[in-house]
Amino acid sequence: MLIETLGAARDMGRLNTILGVLVRHGFGDSVRRLGLADRLERAGHVLHWDTAAHLARLEPAVQVRLALEELGPTFVKLGQILAGRADLFGPEYIAEFEKLHSHVPAVPMDILRPQLREDLGGEPEAVFARFETQPLAAASIAQVHRAQLLDGTEVVVKIRRPGIADTIEADLRLMARLAAVVEAETPTLKPYRPQQLVRELARSLRRELDLASECRNAERIAANLAELPWIVVPKVHWAHTSERVNVQDFIVGVPGPALGQLDVLGFDRQLLAQRGAQAVLKMIVEDGVFHADPHPGNVFYLEGNRIAFIDFGMIGRLTPRRRDELLQLLLGLIERQPQTVADVLLDWTGDDHHLNLSALENEIEAFVDQYHGSPLAALNLGQMLADVTTILREHHLGLPSDMALLIKAFITLEGMGRSLDPEFHMTSEALPLLKKVVRARYEPKVVANRAWQTLRRTLAVAEQLPHDVSRLLRNARRGRLHVGIELAHLKRVGDQIDRAANRLTMALVIAALIIGSSIVMTVQGGPTLLGLPAFGFLGFLSAFVGGLWLVRAIWRSSRGRDHDPDE
Repeated sequence: MLIETLGAARDMGRLNTILGVLVRHGFGDSVRRLGLADRLERAGHVLHWDTAAHLARLEPAVQVRLALEELGPTFVKLGQILAGRADLFGPEYIAEFEKLHSHVPAVPMDILRPQLREDLGGEPEAVFARFETQPLAAASIAQVHRAQLLDGTEVVVKIRRPGIADTIEADLRLMARLAAVVEAETPTLKPYRPQQLVRELARSLRRELDLASECRNAERIAANLAELPWIVVPKVHWAHTSERVNVQDFIVGVPGPALGQLDVLGFDRQLLAQRGAQAVLKMIVEDGVFHADPHPGNVFYLEGNRIAFIDFGMIGRLTPRRRDELLQLLLGLIERQPQTVADVLLDWTGDDHHLNLSALENEIEAFVDQYHGSPLAALNLGQMLADVTTILREHHLGLPSDMALLIKAFITLEGMGRSLDPEFHMTSEALPLLKKVVRARYEPKVVANRAWQTLRRTLAVAEQLPHDVSRLLRNARRGRLHVGIELAHLKRVGDQIDRAANRLTMALVIAALIIGSSIVMTVQGGPTLLGLPAFGFLGFLSAFVGGLWLVRAIWRSSRGRDHDPDE
């Protein structure tokens, strides 16, 4: 508790900045409702409650995006993660989140040099045959410089911004506390799973801060795609790579957004779309490790209709069980099997006691059935997945974070494929691979291995069962059998009772002061103040001040209830 208190005091200045930005962008009511302003004021910080006039006229989704951009890299990254949560946010918010980019100036070389010298073990001009001090690109976490190794290999040097790790950790601490407050005090926001989103953000950011981890991801995916000779992943130079710097081959090719150059240079756009789809589908369906951000900026088109993927800071992982469920979902969508789709989605979203199960199943069946009889080439798999997440959002259901990331990758991939080739159809590329993977799951060797693993787990449970039952009965005989019961909002009710008891105590003290002071006023003699008995006068004054405090507390409490939709 002491450590948490010290951490909160250390981050109070940053909290003041965050709340100030939220207020300026029109979210003052939310700040008041959560009681965050009161905590700041008690700590001696003052918020300015004026909303910027030009911001007040913007749409809420635009205001949210602008606020995230102003708050810096941690919040920009949060918005980029939210861009993949179409199951939680409407299309207007998703469109704004997708615009988020970290517009940050490059760190001057004079500031960067001491850290770089420490990581490389010498001056960059000595370690490399050539090192360009002017960066190729700068982002919120790192910036990239071009260089040449002593053997003549052209490389890029990615350098983490000095001090960015401490900044991000401070923001993550605050966001974790804010998410807990939001989830406890604002039930209407609970379906958005703020604490889970912050945990997902923290995992993603900490992985991206480790530039060596990005290289390990790149090598793992390169090994998985080795059988596809037209896919290129930059080679990592481990002699110069560590947590704060990595060195990879420089890729020479046509950047993903520069599609106009492909026709001029004689590329086969249809073949590029097919090869890109095959690579990403293999990563997802066969390997279970995939590039989670395959947007055009992370793709280069190389001579010979080859494709290079860069920036593996964000990757997705799927367990074998998740891959099986994904296969069922995609085959259910492509082959128009509504019950299969409904079963998989219900497994993913969990058991919600408030869910209208029959309505959800009917809506999914109607959605899948509308494609009955449509030719395979007419199916837009990305749009179908987007529509499924819309159905889940309307029923206040959220996908697991790994599946939300995957669906975003699917939608992005299909969009890139169609930008290369308007006749590109993901379903035509996906179906053969899906059926191949399904057939592989039922090969005799694979089935026998699964059966053996299941038998081993069953025997292990059976072996442990007598011990577990014996321990349970022993605890029951000793009266040490514990049953955990979780009551929703019990802490909130306890806080309300505690506040009520405090006010009642204060009221009794005030009443005692009034009665005691009245008795003292009738006693002759003793010190006087303004012609009145001093102790009686001070007693009445204390009762008056206490009464004002009590009236203010009651007024603020009633005002808070007026703004609380659950009251």
